[in-house]
Amino acid sequence: MKRRIIILIVIGIFSCNSNKKIDKGVKTGNFVGVFKYGNFSDEIRFEIEQDSASFSVFFTSLEQNANRIPLQNVKANGDSINFQLQSDFYTYSFRNSWTENNTKLQGSLTVDTVTVHYTLDKEPLKNNNTLKSEEISFQSDGLNLKGTIWYPNNDHNQKALIIVASSGSSDRSASRAESILFAQRGFTTFHYDKRGTGNSEGDWQTATMEELLQDDINAIKYFSKSTGIPLATIGIKGSSQGAAKIPYILSELQNLNYGIVVSCPGVSLLESDLNYWKNRNTEAIGNEIQDATKLQRKVFEFIAGELSRTDLEAALKNENSKSWFPHVWVPNFDEIQTDKKLLYSPIPYFETTKQPVLILQGTKDEIIPENSYEMISKALIKSNNENYKTLLLDGASHSMYYVGESDFSYWSKLHPDYLATINNWIPTVSNKVESNLNELGH
Repeated sequence: MKRRIIILIVIGIFSCNSNKKIDKGVKTGNFVGVFKYGNFSDEIRFEIEQDSASFSVFFTSLEQNANRIPLQNVKANGDSINFQLQSDFYTYSFRNSWTENNTKLQGSLTVDTVTVHYTLDKEPLKNNNTLKSEEISFQSDGLNLKGTIWYPNNDHNQKALIIVASSGSSDRSASRAESILFAQRGFTTFHYDKRGTGNSEGDWQTATMEELLQDDINAIKYFSKSTGIPLATIGIKGSSQGAAKIPYILSELQNLNYGIVVSCPGVSLLESDLNYWKNRNTEAIGNEIQDATKLQRKVFEFIAGELSRTDLEAALKNENSKSWFPHVWVPNFDEIQTDKKLLYSPIPYFETTKQPVLILQGTKDEIIPENSYEMISKALIKSNNENYKTLLLDGASHSMYYVGESDFSYWSKLHPDYLATINNWIPTVSNKVESNLNELGH
């Protein structure tokens, strides 16, 4: 089994309009096209730039979450230009030739023992399909937080999608690809650096879940006010911990149109982390995995402030002779910060959610419990919410990458049904709201 490579960091907009002027004869510019090999296909872009000394080339693929990755060993000679991309496991060698008066780039990619040919077309000099973006700042809890609004080409469009910040230290670059992809589909989109990440002030590690949720609510209110788009035509989307925050926000802002939860745990964040640890260690530990899990739970309970250091140290001492003990993750006690966010569960808030909800989960998700979608559905039924949809994506990971059979396993990209499912579901719940607003003259 070949290892799949996921290229990180994103931004890039693919579009082509044959009616626009193309700068013929010039070798620099953006070359865009579809890369195909068997059942794998992906839209890619090379941005070729030149200074007085040499050429530079950058690679972009939104569905690989890749943006302007600088390519290496760029060598141009006459009508040919070659370059490489190096990952942890493979070297990707690109050999290209400019053709048709430099309006096309014909090339091949060789990785491992596979060679794939492709043809990319040069983008027009001026492209009306290029999205507009706006860098903004807003206040929350006395902090200055930063974000980006992406505008679709239809300036009069009133539908919007806000991507809620997730866990860890990732900033808005982690959600930029989806922000762009949905803006291309006609949504005004908004994503932001949560406190303590990117260019935003504050500290997410010491913040409570309530403080982070209030930041999300303030971001949504700011976006609605600054764009003039009413809450009734705004949907919110989150992944993983971001998804877990969706029902709370919907309950606080009941005029919001809908929520989309992707890879959402149907348990507390602590239970989800424990499930991930268990999945990663079951094979190595074997039949004693339950005993090991009990000890690992105590570690997480200590971090969450539910177990004293004295009690945890006693439990660790009691089990340290077990063969599985080295697999238990134990932090440095002197450096660890109590994190009560681990105790947060989305289920009580799903039990009061009235807005439409789309639940997406991958069959290859190793982080959240595999029955999470069922637990969320039961909570929504308890809320008498009949306007929800659940979909399991076969072969999708926690991050919604396709990890099933692929003829080109050297690149990973989003599951082919992921964006389409969201795009097709939203009109089924938003059209009624938009019609009502139009009748009211909004």
